[in-house]
Amino acid sequence: MDETLKAKIKNYKPSQDSIEILRRQQLIIFAGVAGAGKNTIMNELLKTGKYHDLMTSTTRAPRENDGVLEQDGVDYHFLTTEQAAEKLEAGEYIEVASVHDKVNGLLVNELEHAEATGKIPIIDVDVQGVKAYKSLSDNVIAIFVVPPTFDEWLDRMKGRYDSIEQFNEVWPTRSESAIMEMEEVLSEPYYHYIVNEYLDQAVHSAEKIIKKGEVFSQIDKSYRFWVENILADLKAHKK
Repeated sequence: MDETLKAKIKNYKPSQDSIEILRRQQLIIFAGVAGAGKNTIMNELLKTGKYHDLMTSTTRAPRENDGVLEQDGVDYHFLTTEQAAEKLEAGEYIEVASVHDKVNGLLVNELEHAEATGKIPIIDVDVQGVKAYKSLSDNVIAIFVVPPTFDEWLDRMKGRYDSIEQFNEVWPTRSESAIMEMEEVLSEPYYHYIVNEYLDQAVHSAEKIIKKGEVFSQIDKSYRFWVENILADLKAHKK
């Protein structure tokens, strides 16, 4: 990626038209540490037919997952670098970032599609992405998903790898990222929390949060302590 494109991404601001389209709708954002199960919760919500999964765009090449090649318009919107640069210039991205020298982001036409179908748009982004969306619109509901306990989370993470050696290789980076994510989340007042112990309960909690919007409850406060406890356990484990 050339330096000019990097600078455009770093200094990018959506067009006013793109911002207005974002503000017209309630956007539900799921974030969470790796292994918390946010994508599983989102998939259950999508089965109800009430939600639209916002598909991000990328300039990386399609990958093969379990022998199946990713498809344009199914897994991601695959763009050339030139196409991404044109959309940056036109202000068509809502949020965009450079990831491993590739352009990743959400295009405004995804929100237009959700609006046309009458469905509630949902998306999975990292905590920095949440901050970007919240800076553009007050009509954004941020939900942070955590596992029920630190030990349960550790077991889930180990189960993602073929061997304990593979896990041990990536765990230091993963755990450090999780600490930074949870500290960032706890520093912001706008997060709702879901403890993903039982999937049906987690999905029900998500639907209640979405229905209430920006109204916070005692459960939010209780789950915030849950996040604080997992963070404390993680820090203690690293010592």
